[in-house]
Amino acid sequence: MADPTTYRPKPGEIPLDPGVYRFRDAHGRVIYVGKAKSLRPRLSSYFQDLAALHPRTATMVTSAASVEWTVVRTEVEALALEYSWIKEFDPRFNVKYRDDKSYPFLAVTMGEEFPRAQVMRGAKRRGTRYFGPYGHAWAIRETLDLLLRVFPIRTCSAGVFKRAAASGRPCLLGYIDKCSAPCVGRVTAEEHRAIAEDFCDFMSGDTSRFSRRLEARMKEAASNLEFEEAARLRDDLTAMRKALEKQAVVLGDATDADVFALADDDLEAAVQVFHVRGGRIRGQRGWVVEKESEDLPLLIEHLLQQVYGDVDSENGDRSAVPREVLVPILPADREAVVSWLSGLRGSTVSVRVPQRGDKRSLMETVRRNAEQSLARHKVARAGDLTLRSQALKELQDYLGLAEAPLRIEGYDVSHVQGTNVVASMVVFEDGLARKGEYRRFIVRGATSSGGPEGRRATGAEAVTVDDTAAMHEVLTRRFRRYLEEAEGIGDLDLAAGVEPGDDGSAGTAGGFNGGARPAVDGDAGADDDRGSGPIDPATGRPRRFAYPPSLVVVDGGLPQVNAAQAVLDELGIEEVAVVGLAKRLEEVWLPRTEYPVILPRTSEGLYLLQRLRDEAHRFAITFHRQRRSKAMTASQLDGVPGLGAARQRALLRHFGSVKRLRTAAAEDIMAVPGIGPALAAAIVAHLSEGGPAQPAVSLTTGEILE
Repeated sequence: MADPTTYRPKPGEIPLDPGVYRFRDAHGRVIYVGKAKSLRPRLSSYFQDLAALHPRTATMVTSAASVEWTVVRTEVEALALEYSWIKEFDPRFNVKYRDDKSYPFLAVTMGEEFPRAQVMRGAKRRGTRYFGPYGHAWAIRETLDLLLRVFPIRTCSAGVFKRAAASGRPCLLGYIDKCSAPCVGRVTAEEHRAIAEDFCDFMSGDTSRFSRRLEARMKEAASNLEFEEAARLRDDLTAMRKALEKQAVVLGDATDADVFALADDDLEAAVQVFHVRGGRIRGQRGWVVEKESEDLPLLIEHLLQQVYGDVDSENGDRSAVPREVLVPILPADREAVVSWLSGLRGSTVSVRVPQRGDKRSLMETVRRNAEQSLARHKVARAGDLTLRSQALKELQDYLGLAEAPLRIEGYDVSHVQGTNVVASMVVFEDGLARKGEYRRFIVRGATSSGGPEGRRATGAEAVTVDDTAAMHEVLTRRFRRYLEEAEGIGDLDLAAGVEPGDDGSAGTAGGFNGGARPAVDGDAGADDDRGSGPIDPATGRPRRFAYPPSLVVVDGGLPQVNAAQAVLDELGIEEVAVVGLAKRLEEVWLPRTEYPVILPRTSEGLYLLQRLRDEAHRFAITFHRQRRSKAMTASQLDGVPGLGAARQRALLRHFGSVKRLRTAAAEDIMAVPGIGPALAAAIVAHLSEGGPAQPAVSLTTGEILE
């Protein structure tokens, strides 16, 4: 626990201008981001008597080791910069809005050549228009199925689209006129994009234009005695009206508004929003947030940042910000929020509290939804916070730790008979998985002969992998990197590079082939003197491995634990504890002990270790399967003279798989850029023979036969 007076800046050093400030801990991690109209009084308020501070704020200032600030010109700039830093650093003491459930959106991928309508969850992507969120995915599919009669936009996956284009036959939706079938050229890319834009306009609330247009075309067809066409248009109009009927009319036709309401208690608040477009409820969404103070106006301000911070006004996403934002309490800095939202929309946005009428009644409905959401959350979470705290306390007591392990790292090794040896590092903070901190390692030297000097067997010779050597290598790389980044030495010969992570991971330590080490994970490379300390001056962010865990958990028994402890002893690291969790009896091993620690089967601490171990195993085996799949695919194309990695990737992108490439003719292969007649013939010969042609050899003399 730090003393705030040790890093308190002098009052004269703090400017009176508006700005954004960051508190960092001893390892350089940003733990809190805030903004202020005037920095001096706001920052001075953090350094008063701890007894006068909110408990969460007091914990934050005692966990911090430094504070820094950035001056901006206006309060609107401070609002935007605060949101971008919160999103970038994910500070642990900032208010976090957790979705009370996973909400699906109807997404249209306008960034693709042939836009596709689909159900999508998770983070929003550039170049994609989103509508909703909806309460259920089936509601999206039901609405989409009705509207495909009127707007036959593509809904198939990339694989289905490519197969239809290659075969010249559309899928079922193309045959029943629920897709315009751009895959086979029924419409051009421009015509299909126009259909997608009309669909987006309809979903944005411009419904009457399309209804009038369909009705006029139907009457015109009937007057021209084209009764079949008129009947088809009548059915289209009926489908459109059914889709509209599924959305409740709550306000006037011209009303575009987002209606927010909240319900709170002493510790948490639940927030709900109804998205109203064209007077109809287009979507609903909810969050639950831990309250850090009784300042509800500040909570509303952060909520609006959360909802509208990702709006991409440069790519046609302006409609995500409505003309009216109705809130139960005005945000703390209303003028700055209004200016910011108006800039995102491109026109004036009103932020106000409804006092009477239909809008006030609708807000009461939203508030009742928020109360129900808070009640459900409290029932679901009643034991969760308590159990996580209990699990960490049990680990502290059973393992004899000085304090509860707030950051735990788990490691596992995965391979098949010594091939594609990889390892994983997963991170739990405060008992919860932090997937952005996961890392994956490509292990290079863990053969049975021991250590990185071991020579791997080839051919039919059996290969065994020493898991303890692999664990020794991985932990050495991880903690040597920690020491060097914490001291700002700048470079480390990892004998490996970085592979992209999955499941939201930010990157992994993996392999690269010789030469200068590329800049990865914020590391500028071997020839860059980046100064001292755990903070990278080029980005202002902590280096990837610049802070240690409280506890390391390895998958295995005493040998793996001793190997891990040996790494820490070699590097002189004493503040990190090591344990191993053996699968057979789920016993916990400590370094250099004769007997394991047996935790009760009902122990929350044991359950936490099991979840960590299982997550490390899942992450490692997923990476191993990816590398094994790539190796198996690439091996079928190896041995063709002149066919390098880039051309192999181009072939696989064009044909989709080696199986389809095997059935292709040389003329089809020549359609791939960079593939000439000679190379196409060599590829056909290679794949038809199952590999490179081998010369015939006499069994008696050993001579090569003609």
